[in-house]
Amino acid sequence: MTDYNFYAGYLRFAADKTERETPEIEAMMAELVRLAEILEHESRFKVEASKLRITARALAGVAGFLQQHILPEVVAAGNETGEAQTRWVIDTSMSIMANLMAHAETTNDSENYEVVLPDINW
Repeated sequence: MTDYNFYAGYLRFAADKTERETPEIEAMMAELVRLAEILEHESRFKVEASKLRITARALAGVAGFLQQHILPEVVAAGNETGEAQTRWVIDTSMSIMANLMAHAETTNDSENYEVVLPDINW
């Protein structure tokens, strides 16, 4: 168990709520579940070169979902801890997404990428 279990929970929640309408969406949700399993034990994970872009899109989707649907409810409820967690997940997911996409572009999708999660700041 790690301090990042909450992040794993958010990733699983998004994967569970998403309709798997296409093979690409199925691949994105599989990556979210894979990351959640790792984050239950580690604070870092590796993304294979062939999955850089799909993982980036999956994390952007998590951030977008949380920002549109969850964050407004948490703020309206006055849940400061929940708001801090949700904002951390949104910010972290978007940062990882940007780093994955930049790495994919600069390496022509040819090198794996290791993600080290930032410190929890709440």
